[in-house]
Formats: sequence, C-alpha cells, structure tokens
Amino acid sequence: MAVTVKNLQKYYDKNKALDITELNISGGELVGIVGNNGAGKTTFLRLVLDLLQPTKGEVLIEGENVSQGENWKSFTGSYLDEGFLIDFMTPEEYFYFSGELYGLNKSDIDERLKSYKSFLSNEILNQKKYIRQLSTGNKQKTGIIAALIVEPNLLLLDEPFNFLDPTSQIRIRNRLKEINVKQKTTMVISSHNLNHIGSICSRIILLEKGYIIKDITDVENKLQEIEDYFSLNAQ
Repeated sequence: MAVTVKNLQKYYDKNKALDITELNISGGELVGIVGNNGAGKTTFLRLVLDLLQPTKGEVLIEGENVSQGENWKSFTGSYLDEGFLIDFMTPEEYFYFSGELYGLNKSDIDERLKSYKSFLSNEILNQKKYIRQLSTGNKQKTGIIAALIVEPNLLLLDEPFNFLDPTSQIRIRNRLKEINVKQKTTMVISSHNLNHIGSICSRIILLEKGYIIKDITDVENKLQEIEDYFSLNAQ
C-alpha cells in the first residue's frame, strides 16, 4: 500500500514540528524513520494515521486522503504507544477486540497467536491479568502483536524495540522482516535503534527538526553515513 505526502506541515502554536514537501512510500517498502528527540518522527506517524490534523498539506494512502475517507483504516495496522491499549481488558480480550475490527473471529485470532507464542512467553496469555497490570515491556508486546495479528497491508510502529529485552527485540525484528518479505506489507517504523533499523529496512529517512535531510535507499552501504551524522552531533 502506497503512502504519499504532499506539502505536509504541522505547527504547535508558532513552532514548526514537521515540514515535508513531498514523500512517496511505495507498496512493499520497509522504511525506517530515524532522528533525535523532537525531530518529528511521532508527529509524522500521527499525521499519517489521522490522529493529528495537519496545519497544511495532506497524506494519501492508496490515493485516499486520510482526513477525508476511512477505507484505508480497513487495511492499516499500527501501534505508537500505550494510548492505543484498552487497559481494563485482558490481553486476550484486546486481541479479540482488535481482530473483530478487521472482520476476524476468536478462532482466527487464536490460530494466529500460535505463531507468536515464543514472543508472548508465559507472562501475557492465560494470566488473568488486565493490561494495566502488565509490565511496560509486556504492554509493548501486547500492542505490537495486536497490530500484527490482523495482518495489515500497511503497518506503522513507533519505537517498537523500546522496553523489550534483547531476545524479544531480535524476535520482533526478525518477524517484521519476515512479514515484509512474505506478505509484501508496507511498513513505516520509527526507531532510535540504528542497528535494528539498519538490518531490516530497505530505506531510511533521517528527520531533523521536522525536515527530511537524508533519504537513503542504499542502506547496507550507507548506514555508516547515518551513524557518522549522529556521531558528529554528539561531539
């Protein structure tokens, strides 16, 4: 599923948070969004999901303006933060609820959860706990899996490796790459973790103060260029 951005700007009062003249993400791309805090990564994702109203410009998913239609919602999955969770539900209830929004029944979700058994470990399912009682890491896992099990054509994730132990980070990294390759899912992933982003993404966009300053498609050979950029700013 293609994402197109045209003259997109977002201001908070008089402060410019994002200014992207043009951006085209083709169907099947796995795009990483990187940048320091305040670069505009989360603002960009929220604009794509119509969670924020742009000050100017538009976001199109498969040619549909996200602020003017709803067809795109039927094939788009996302998890940005704990605000996406319904914390008075158990994880199972939340998975079933999420699946129902995409026309999936309980047995569909149960079957799909089997492939995430190792990632969910023994701390999330069948624990008779509400989401609000889970650790931060397990809340993160719950949100990510809820976005994945509906098998969207377009997936947006904000800092998916945060709060996860190293083994879980590697598992989710590998699963994202596998889904992208096998299902041709378009993915846009924001992360501070250059190692994970560099290992799975076919394209990396570097944001700084709301602007795209680098758009790299030759990731394998140019990841060092991004690392050098952040190293220079750290001096």
